[in-house]
Amino acid sequence: MFVARSIAADHKDLIHDVSYDFHGRRMATCSSDQSVKVWDKSENGEWHCTASWKTHSGSVWRVTWAHPEFGQVLASCSFDRTAAVWEEIVGESNDKQRGLSHWIKRTTLVDSRTSVTDVKFAPKHMGLMLITCSADGVVRIYEAPDVMNLSQWSLQHEISCKLSCSCISWNPSSSRAHPPMFAVGSDDSNVTYGGKVQIYEYNENTRKYAKAETLMTVTDAVHDIAFAPNLGRSFHVLAIATKDVRIFKLVPMRKETTSSGPTKFEVQIVAQFDNHNSQVWRVSWNITSTLLASSGDDGCVRLWKANYMDNWKCTGILKGDGSPLTGSSGQPTAMSTVVGSSVQTSQNALNGMSAGRIGKRAPFVPPLRQQTSPKIYQHPAYY
Repeated sequence: MFVARSIAADHKDLIHDVSYDFHGRRMATCSSDQSVKVWDKSENGEWHCTASWKTHSGSVWRVTWAHPEFGQVLASCSFDRTAAVWEEIVGESNDKQRGLSHWIKRTTLVDSRTSVTDVKFAPKHMGLMLITCSADGVVRIYEAPDVMNLSQWSLQHEISCKLSCSCISWNPSSSRAHPPMFAVGSDDSNVTYGGKVQIYEYNENTRKYAKAETLMTVTDAVHDIAFAPNLGRSFHVLAIATKDVRIFKLVPMRKETTSSGPTKFEVQIVAQFDNHNSQVWRVSWNITSTLLASSGDDGCVRLWKANYMDNWKCTGILKGDGSPLTGSSGQPTAMSTVVGSSVQTSQNALNGMSAGRIGKRAPFVPPLRQQTSPKIYQHPAYY
């Protein structure tokens, strides 16, 4: 049985992203009203807005949490060409705000000349690092050399991807066999340019990131991308939200001992689902990467799972208001032959139905179907 709860978000415009913290007890939302809101879950399961503030001078596309090892830290990115890092400070006993918390801006990253379309903290084993991508096709990686001083960030890498960037995902694998890696997706609408997803890998010898793979079969605009968490797999699993849902498997090929270049991969398409019959805006893995959630313009959240034969199937459909979809078999019309081992691990549960950007990042125009009062729908069954 699916359980859904509506939360009156009180954002004044479209909500673009919903992000849960590591423990799933806190939530952050961002909107075209230029604000970020932080929500805390009470003991009785109710969500309460504990902070709301203006973060940027343009639409805020994404918000994300750092690992709690580094404190209560958020990053946001915006159409105003900047990304910002925020830290929660709890008032001291001799403070007027004793016991109360407030968020302060630690830094603003101003290197981009165009809209910053995504921001992600690196996996914690890499330290306190942040990656951003921009509409001008540039990926930037920043590092905080002193985790106790979040006002100091140094630009470590600047990588040109040639195509407008829309989304980015770190590979969370902490295995020494896997160098640091990220995937970047492009929302360039020109289908004549193939390879809308590029994989970059860190090279210890050159101390730079180099392109390891381009997924040439992805020719449509990519709205979201997510590596499945990895707790020991020798290969990588990548989910892509484009005009449909796609799952790829990247199998590292044996490296020559004399080779110093990036790893070469055998790219296998594991599954492809067009059940949304519309643009897909978000894909997100659960904490064990056994379940993939997707949301699209059909107003539904769809859940995908591999069976014992490693064939991916649709296991659940929820409408935008959280109610189960009736009158639909929900069976995928897909190529769903998974090759090799089953998918094992994962991360953030469902990044809300309300999280979806509108086409290009030009002056914001609300969609015709926009609700007058944006709401967040939360499905605790999947935590």
